[in-house]
Amino acid sequence: MDRLLVPEVHMAVTTMREIIVGTPDGDCPVRLHRPVGAGRWPGVIAYMDAPGIRPALDEIAARLASAGYAVAMPDLFYRAGRYAPIDPAVVFTDPARRAAHRARFNATIDATKVMADTGAVIAAMTTWPEVTAGAIGMVGYCMGGRFALIAAGSFPDHVAVAASYHAGGLADDRADSPHLLAPAIRATVYVACAIDDSNFPDLMKDRLVTALSDADVEHCVETYPARHGWVPRDMPAHDPAEAEHHWRTLIPLLDRALKRS
Repeated sequence: MDRLLVPEVHMAVTTMREIIVGTPDGDCPVRLHRPVGAGRWPGVIAYMDAPGIRPALDEIAARLASAGYAVAMPDLFYRAGRYAPIDPAVVFTDPARRAAHRARFNATIDATKVMADTGAVIAAMTTWPEVTAGAIGMVGYCMGGRFALIAAGSFPDHVAVAASYHAGGLADDRADSPHLLAPAIRATVYVACAIDDSNFPDLMKDRLVTALSDADVEHCVETYPARHGWVPRDMPAHDPAEAEHHWRTLIPLLDRALKRS
């Protein structure tokens, strides 16, 4: 049965259920947030950030669902086993705890594994009664923003729009750099980076813009006056004003791509 979430206004008008999706590496828990009531809504996959699944991300997914979307948030760390939600303000401000977190969780994933998970989730979404048939959207935060762009290039027949917030490594020298997939992308792409972020310097921004432009990808790459990790409310860099700025870009972007009459 669905579980009604009530801690804040957006959760009060949405509901969430956890669905287990089989992948090549095992069972991936996926939290599906959607509006309360019967119906079908356009599907969006929301990729988590490096701290993992926790209440602050449920709040983001619920707010997006309250705008009329079925939001699937896969737990990409399932290969490490079940875990209690962490407090980023504690773990990510202590170098030893941060290193331990990365060794336990982040080391279990890479772009290839996450795209295999994504393919399984996309296939499962076609069977869920809450999700409208057709194209879906992608949104991701931090490492999830990188995966959102990789997914746009990996599943061009399915992804109509991809949004990335405070991500790094979007146009680097790695073989799985998202900018290398630009020729395959047919989605609209939106990237919001932080002005204070060593993971996404101006040279990388220019490289990404050039790749998207050369591939004729409809895109917008902006820099927000914020620090890396500004959206989730529990992050040390959380910026309430710029988090609202993110909502003013994200929802209209998805609406244009997924709610066309």
